[in-house]
Amino acid sequence: MQNVAAAVARLDALAESPAVARLAQAFADAGRELALVGGPVRDAFLDRPLTDLDFTTDARPDRILEIVTPISDAQWDIGRAFGTIGARIGDQTVEVTTYRSDVYDHETRKPEVAFGDSLEADLERRDFAVNAMALRLPQRQLVDPWGGVDDLMAARLRTPGSPEVSFGDDPLRMLRGARFSAQIGFDVDAEAVAAMERMADRLAIVSAERIGDEITKLLLAPAPVRGIRLLVDTGLAEIVLPEIPALRLEQDEHAHHKDVYEHSLTVLEQAIDLERSRGHAPTLIVRLAALLHDIGKPATRQFEPGGAVSFHHHDVVGAKLATKRMRELRLPSDVVKPVAELIRLHLRFFGYTDGAWTDSAVRRYVRDAGPVLEWLHILVRADVTTRNVRKADRLSFAYDDLEQRIADLQQQEELDAVRPDLDGEQIMGILGIAPGREVGEAYRYLLELRLDNGPLGADAAEARLREWWSSRP
Repeated sequence: MQNVAAAVARLDALAESPAVARLAQAFADAGRELALVGGPVRDAFLDRPLTDLDFTTDARPDRILEIVTPISDAQWDIGRAFGTIGARIGDQTVEVTTYRSDVYDHETRKPEVAFGDSLEADLERRDFAVNAMALRLPQRQLVDPWGGVDDLMAARLRTPGSPEVSFGDDPLRMLRGARFSAQIGFDVDAEAVAAMERMADRLAIVSAERIGDEITKLLLAPAPVRGIRLLVDTGLAEIVLPEIPALRLEQDEHAHHKDVYEHSLTVLEQAIDLERSRGHAPTLIVRLAALLHDIGKPATRQFEPGGAVSFHHHDVVGAKLATKRMRELRLPSDVVKPVAELIRLHLRFFGYTDGAWTDSAVRRYVRDAGPVLEWLHILVRADVTTRNVRKADRLSFAYDDLEQRIADLQQQEELDAVRPDLDGEQIMGILGIAPGREVGEAYRYLLELRLDNGPLGADAAEARLREWWSSRP
């Protein structure tokens, strides 16, 4: 949080930018009000990039379009029914929305759209006070009827007015509170938290797509564990991610001092640290896999003689449960499939420390991971949460060794694209067979040879193929 003077200076600089100045002057000349609102005003105080410029006005949509058309290079009115007109002015994209005073029926989160006549009333309907600030233009007057600046200084999230009314109007705001907490590091105030606990079941009227979108944004935030803890503590997770609170009562066999819930949050934090240290941008796939990697444990827990606890096959069960949950959240297939594969593979490495893997075993590890190999490296390393320094070092050194062997084999063999020495066309030509099941069997046989022995060369592969073919029943 930077000081108020610095924030005002940033807002002044934005107001003086060519696109914003032209827009403000155009509305002033038309005798209409205009204000920069919401996120950009908040972010000026947080020293975050000022993007997604949203403006609000007393002008109705048709009049907005008339005002912006002469000063913009392009316009779009896809949000006209909600009062929003978009435009591109120079290199800046802006959206201008008519003041709103919506009415909610509390049966759905879709309001009956109603246009309003005052900026203050428009701000009152917003989710949190830190988002209910505006900068009148061209006057450059800060409008803060709900104490947003005070909340920024106190690092808290508080609703304008009663949280019961705000969350009752739009239950998605409860998830947004958790997401904002993860994004900007603020605490939701006690009154709002209590309302979340009482009103968690209101999320039932929110679409799966919107919930999935909020979960995605939360996980991609700088500190997602903050938001996840809030979801679990308020009972919201029971609605949107029930597999996570289910972990709280389970004990992790790798680290008996922690339950699986705390272990999973630690794995997520460590995966984020590895993500950064290895030069990656925030990645939804690896963060989801880290959070969900042990959700198969409650269903597979067994108490062994002597008081031990086991979770046999929780990797396979967890991959299925994660797939079901991600699909219910309407996450895309290019997220669902790799996350499930990471969960299925996340225990594979632990056999490496029991004895030296052959080159064949290393090749299979790479082959099975395929395009998620780098994310698997991160997940497996992050999954070590033991407080036993010697054990942690041993596992870390072992994985260092595995990565080095993978790198060496890749250099020798181009391991990223392990394929048999003969392709399907060559197999059919050598064996004199047509496309069909037998070609696939022959291909898989040659692939196993390749994984076991490394490159054979076309002649040796052909000889082995003919030998295999002749020995078939």
